[in-house]
Amino acid sequence: MPRIVAANKESIAEAAALLQAGEIVVLPTETVYGLGANALESDAVAKIFSAKKRPSFNPLIVHVLDKEAASKLVEINDAAQKVIAAFWPGPLTLILPRKDKAGVSELVTAGLSTLAVRAPSHKVMREVMRAAGLPIAAPSANCSGEPSATTPQHAAQSLGEAVSYILAAGACDVGLESTVLDLSGEVPVILRPGAITAENLEPYLGAVEMDVGAKDKPNTVIKSPGQLLKHYAPKIAVRLNAVDVQEGEALLAFGSIKFMGLQSGGAVKNMSEESFRNLSEAGDLNEAAKNLFMMLRDLDKPSHKAIAVMNIPDSGIGLAINERLSRAAQK
Repeated sequence: MPRIVAANKESIAEAAALLQAGEIVVLPTETVYGLGANALESDAVAKIFSAKKRPSFNPLIVHVLDKEAASKLVEINDAAQKVIAAFWPGPLTLILPRKDKAGVSELVTAGLSTLAVRAPSHKVMREVMRAAGLPIAAPSANCSGEPSATTPQHAAQSLGEAVSYILAAGACDVGLESTVLDLSGEVPVILRPGAITAENLEPYLGAVEMDVGAKDKPNTVIKSPGQLLKHYAPKIAVRLNAVDVQEGEALLAFGSIKFMGLQSGGAVKNMSEESFRNLSEAGDLNEAAKNLFMMLRDLDKPSHKAIAVMNIPDSGIGLAINERLSRAAQK
């Protein structure tokens, strides 16, 4: 198993040195744990795809410190200037035209003329980037298609011997991947919903469109991570908008369970601890987002035939939660 090392001055320097040497390192961010590599070196980036078993047509996000660092890689237009000022550093990824001499590996962009860039706010991640002096390509630190890793232990369980070094800084604050906003065209388009919503963005950009449909059809261009039809999926089935619990199912609840029952009779409150999790007893969508992937992993056991998920409001970050669940539930 990989080394899980608590973040401190020495381990941050060690992680930065590994990145400079072309190795992959698991790194904490405010969204989910990332599997990082030097975005300028194709051999290093190739290790990400190998470790994750990730298809090569699925582009990566490059993490930078700030607008100045991003401007070396992409063309920053007026719309990007506005949202960078408002939301960076933070959980917002921008897709922008790639500069011809950016030097970013073609593996990162999947051969596209655009590049996805983000300035994370997590203190440890930012210290690693400063120490390494590199743009860091970093998708979620888990095997492709699985629920994202929001703790160092999740990353270790998912990636196993494919990685050797995990820089640990506790559970992620947001718990969902960043919002991906495409600003490479005429109209701003959200390709992956996240903590920063269309309602947050519209005061700066005007109308923002949504295009979160699956991109699994032949000859369809994938511009953003998270667009494959089946994604974020546990090994067992996921049943959405459950109003009761069927025999053999685990329950992922949200808010009050007062009106939920077991199809076989009895009360949900009497379910065993291993078969029940509540994303937020208080009905807090931010808390639910933070807990989503962790609790899906908790309930993903061979002893359960499926995970029944209660209805979650489709507002605010709830839109992003439901988008992740809809992909997780695909057969």
